[in-house]
Amino acid sequence: KIMADAVETMAYAGETPWHGLGVQVEDDLTPQEMLVAAGLDWTVSKRHLFTHADPDVNASDEIIGVENYSVLVLDSDNKTFGPCGPRFVPSQNSEAFEFFKKFTDAGHMKMETAGSLKGGEQVWGLANVSKDFTLPGDDRVLGYLLVNVSHKWGKSNEIRFTPIRVVCNNTLTMALSDKRTAGFKMPHVKALDHQVFASAEQALGLAGNRMEEFKQSAEFLSGKQFSKDTVVNYIADLFQPELLVAQAEIEKMSNVKAIATRQSMVDEFKRIPSLVHQAIEEQPGANLKSSKGTWWGAMNAVTFVVDHKWGHDRDASLHNAWFGGRASLKQKAMTKAIEYANVA
Repeated sequence: KIMADAVETMAYAGETPWHGLGVQVEDDLTPQEMLVAAGLDWTVSKRHLFTHADPDVNASDEIIGVENYSVLVLDSDNKTFGPCGPRFVPSQNSEAFEFFKKFTDAGHMKMETAGSLKGGEQVWGLANVSKDFTLPGDDRVLGYLLVNVSHKWGKSNEIRFTPIRVVCNNTLTMALSDKRTAGFKMPHVKALDHQVFASAEQALGLAGNRMEEFKQSAEFLSGKQFSKDTVVNYIADLFQPELLVAQAEIEKMSNVKAIATRQSMVDEFKRIPSLVHQAIEEQPGANLKSSKGTWWGAMNAVTFVVDHKWGHDRDASLHNAWFGGRASLKQKAMTKAIEYANVA
């Protein structure tokens, strides 16, 4: 059943997820079994869209069809997901989860979590893959494959790799393709068939290389210390770049004056950059060898705030962790951290 909350249904295997949502299931479910356990075994269909001939509905019972536009409907209870255009091809949850099957059958992946968001508009599955590494101080990073099915016109389906830092359950980010995009997008212009999955597999074939690159980047960041002034600039660069316009003037000042000016920048931080600044010292794992005073710790302060502090509740936090502009912000945080570390 689709419920009104942002997170309607969810199932997970193993330990309780960081967002604390869902019902626990066995850790050996197939993708289709996970689909059922998470309450996602429903279908959608594209249906004709109609309107009243008169803008005053009470004045006329005449109904006319809307040319070239349809509406996407949940078949079980006729809930509508909104309009869609003539080229829109609906995607079924079961079709998307078939992508996991080849890999789970071969033992290369293990289904871990599945659920829906925003009234069922977004359906997702998460599988653990055999790609992980450990940084100094037993700072473990695990690799996951995320499949996202969108039941909304204008939004693509997507497959992406999502590393997760165990100590704080930060969902990190990595580039998947040569274009350095976060994932493989599948627009709703054709069915989720073998040809689409073959293209996705070709892109995901780069994942081993990308995960190795991510590991190298993490090791690089964990080995580079930041100074107090550069980490303040880093946060401002990401969230309030207008505060950096006086940076040239700061460089002309004495050290004492520069420190005072840097503190004034911190005082001018809005809520989110202030939380990031605090998280550098207070986030889980802040004192690990890989994190304390390093650019890896600075970057994770951003991901920690996005995943766990930004949003009104756990439902919103889960959405922010994987989708939309805030997910892109985490990728930008990684890129910026590398830029700053390169000149450290």
